[in-house]
Amino acid sequence: MKKLTIAQKQKALEVIAKEIEVCKICRKDKIGVSVPGEGSANADIVFIGEAPGKQESVIGRPFIGRAGKVLRGLIAEVGLKDKDVYITSPVKYLPSYVTPTPEDVAHGRIHLRKQLDVIDPKVVVLLGRVAVLALLEKNVSIGKVHGAIEEKDGITYAIMYHPAAPLYNPNVRVDLVKDFKRLKRLIKK
Repeated sequence: MKKLTIAQKQKALEVIAKEIEVCKICRKDKIGVSVPGEGSANADIVFIGEAPGKQESVIGRPFIGRAGKVLRGLIAEVGLKDKDVYITSPVKYLPSYVTPTPEDVAHGRIHLRKQLDVIDPKVVVLLGRVAVLALLEKNVSIGKVHGAIEEKDGITYAIMYHPAAPLYNPNVRVDLVKDFKRLKRLIKK
C-alpha cells in the first residue's frame, strides 16, 4: 500500500467507520451504537481491546468506562497522549451476551485489519485474549502469555491483560503495570 497523508488516512478511517455503522453482520445480536475506534490516524501505537461496554455503546467512543480509566491512566504513565495513539477493538458493537463469540471476532477482524492497514502502526498492543485471537489468531491464556512481544508482518505485537482485569482481580494490576513499563522501553527503542 502506498504511503497516505494524514488527511487521507483520516478519510479512509471515516469510510471504514461508515462501513461498520451499516454492517448487518456487525450489528447482529448487538446493542447500541457502533464504536469503530478513535485517536490518531497516524498513530505509531494502536491499543486493541475486546468489544465496547455499556457506556461505550451509548456514546460511541472506546474505553470510556472503568476499564477505560485504567487504560488511559496507563497510557499517560508511559508518556503517551490519547491523541497520539489509536484505540479500538475487533468487535465494534456491544454484544447482547457477555463475551464476543469466535464468529464475532472473525468478522470484526475484517474491519480491524482494514483500520490497521490505513494507520500502519509500529506497535499493536493486544489487550486480552479476544484481541490476541483477533490478530494473532491464537486462543491463549493471558495469564501465561502477558508481557510477550511478537513480530508478525512487520508489526510488533505486545500482549497484555485487558485493563478490566484488575477491576476484578486487583493482583493483576501489578503485572499490567509491569507490562506497560516494558511497552515504554519498547517505544523508546
